[in-house]
Amino acid sequence: MESWPGTAYPLGATYDGNGTNFALFSEEAQRVELCLFDDDGVETRIDVIDVDGYVWHVFLPHIAPGQRYGYRVHGEYDPASGKRFNPAKLLIDPYAKAVEGQTTDGQALFGYDLDDPTKRNDDDSADSTMKCVVINPYFDWSGDQLPRTPYSETVIYEAHVKGLTQRHPDIPDDIRGSYSAIAHPAIIAHLQRLGITAIELMPVHQFVNDTILQQKGLSNYWGYNTIAFLAPHNEYSSTGQRGQQVQEFKAMVRALHAAGIEVILDVVYNHTAEGNQLGPTLSLRGIDNAAYYKLDEKEPSAYTDYTGTGNSLNVSHPHTLQLIMDSLRYWVLEMHVDGFRFDLASTLAREFYAVDRLSAFFDIVQQDPVISQVKLIAEPWDVGPGGYQVGNFPPLWTEWNGQYRDTVRDFWRGEPQALGEFASRLTGSSDLYAHSGRRPVASVNFVTAHDGFTLSDLVSYNQKHNAANGEDGRDGTDDNRSWNCGVEGPTDDPEVLALRARQQRNFLATLLLSQGVPMISHGDELGRTQQGNNNAYNQDNELSWVDWDAADRPLIEFTARLSQLRREHATFRRRRFFDGRPIRQVGGEAIPDIAWLRPDGTQMQPKDWDSGFGRAIGVFLNGEGIGERDARGRPITDRHFFVLFNAGDDPVDFHIPDVRTSPNWDLLVETGAHGNGEHPVKPGGTVTLQARSLAVLGAHSEEATDLEHSAAASVAQALPARTDDSPTTAEG
Repeated sequence: MESWPGTAYPLGATYDGNGTNFALFSEEAQRVELCLFDDDGVETRIDVIDVDGYVWHVFLPHIAPGQRYGYRVHGEYDPASGKRFNPAKLLIDPYAKAVEGQTTDGQALFGYDLDDPTKRNDDDSADSTMKCVVINPYFDWSGDQLPRTPYSETVIYEAHVKGLTQRHPDIPDDIRGSYSAIAHPAIIAHLQRLGITAIELMPVHQFVNDTILQQKGLSNYWGYNTIAFLAPHNEYSSTGQRGQQVQEFKAMVRALHAAGIEVILDVVYNHTAEGNQLGPTLSLRGIDNAAYYKLDEKEPSAYTDYTGTGNSLNVSHPHTLQLIMDSLRYWVLEMHVDGFRFDLASTLAREFYAVDRLSAFFDIVQQDPVISQVKLIAEPWDVGPGGYQVGNFPPLWTEWNGQYRDTVRDFWRGEPQALGEFASRLTGSSDLYAHSGRRPVASVNFVTAHDGFTLSDLVSYNQKHNAANGEDGRDGTDDNRSWNCGVEGPTDDPEVLALRARQQRNFLATLLLSQGVPMISHGDELGRTQQGNNNAYNQDNELSWVDWDAADRPLIEFTARLSQLRREHATFRRRRFFDGRPIRQVGGEAIPDIAWLRPDGTQMQPKDWDSGFGRAIGVFLNGEGIGERDARGRPITDRHFFVLFNAGDDPVDFHIPDVRTSPNWDLLVETGAHGNGEHPVKPGGTVTLQARSLAVLGAHSEEATDLEHSAAASVAQALPARTDDSPTTAEG
């Protein structure tokens, strides 16, 4: 086959209309073969002769999109020194933009003899592994406009491509579970109804279905097992046609953008699917093991593992760092995504051992003109020493706030804790983020996520129920901070069901009314259950898929109304932290931007904050104390609000102080039954909060929206999910 020298950049396979340039980095390789496969699987090998700066490159005229390929890399096989070259293993291009097929079980994928790990295994893996695919880079992006939603206006919806869409009755069978399904009008309409501004997709980089799971009849459902960082996962393509997953993904992004919804990807750059030293040789291990992975300094045949998956990428190596940055830029520039959530992000900060906030990775991201302009969200922990880094990421970053999750869960289940902790989480966690110059939006607030109980299960189970995972209950956290409301699992007790419904509303309301960026886990708004499984990573079945037919319709409506309240009022999405200082004088009385109240209407005292048994607290939010300006420099003002919380077991009477700027207060949100029947609430009046409930009162306004004038926003029917024969409104 005719071949030309080609160029060392860009890495990967690049089609230019006349042919395809192939470029692969390997510092220690002695020889590289590019392997082409025809439709019958016949392999043609081409020696890659030209090398510049350890990049092996060749240009093949007439090689067009759809061509399948891989590499065989020759070199020393000496695991004791960290070298694992084996040309019998067909390797995936780290820069592949599309991948075909999946791996199959068997000896061939492994570089060593399964019966004797000290011996090299020379079984050919070509028939057992995936093939890379040359893609057509052209896509008509005309008319695509990036939403560029400010963080202060962002509401994130974490979702799984297949799990969200596989059981939706309005989505055609032939596209369920695919990128096209995410772009279907039924899904987009649901997201818009909830006020979602960004969908955060669980891993869509090409990942591997682990052999050990396949042997158990399970699969790697979540996808935190990446093997190709530039390729969209092929099993989420509805067409099944070679390389078409790229076009389908782009079409999905374009459709979501047209609806004003950003696309954030959950990315896994901390490890790969090759696992530890006993894992398969699929890509990086066989290309340049010591360059791409952190090897154990004392025993280079093994890997340093900060992720709990067997290996960690060697981010301190320039070509590994380049791979990550090139991948990020590709997804922004070519795929038009709007941001990234970095799985186990602390691992990326480890240049040598300790987590270094100013590591090379963060320095490069900070100055990159492309990556620095999109949303960057860290999961700020890993499993290594010192890996829990909530609050310690650089100013450009936002973080999953694990302390928010734990504190809010503890508050509503009635655990003893200082009320000050709850107040801090509710107001944006200034204790975590203000010291580095960040704002409340640095905190991505969440109560649940893919990892752990669903919201419905959080209020239905005290213990995990993970028998389906086949690990004898060893998997999944035991620190759930959940409460089953009196009965473990399913029940027909109406009192327990009502309490669970109320608790779900308490969590959603707290989340959507907190300062910071709220994140809803898919299906929480409609009562999705995993039957107590808190680690459904291998459950690609109806246990994990959203059951749309069983949706709790009143809960969806409640969530949508709370999201609308947040969207319409800047008080609940401030760009700056509260400072507690007086804003103006009203009748000789100083009015701060925020005030914390006891149920008797007086301000909290130091001894009240330190109380470990406090369950009821109120907060006054001064709508004239926002202290911010809009895009045209005009001061932003809003109505005043009272938000009242009762996490106790008994009703509480809240006295409403006389704030002279408001003659009356409208009851806008209530998760329990209204106790005194007074609408609106007069200054000096009382609001009775049912046990385990909250309420939001807004200063009366003649210009208030229909939402705010309607106490239906409370969806006070703290009822179990309705069945087909249930009434559509609360009765009696």
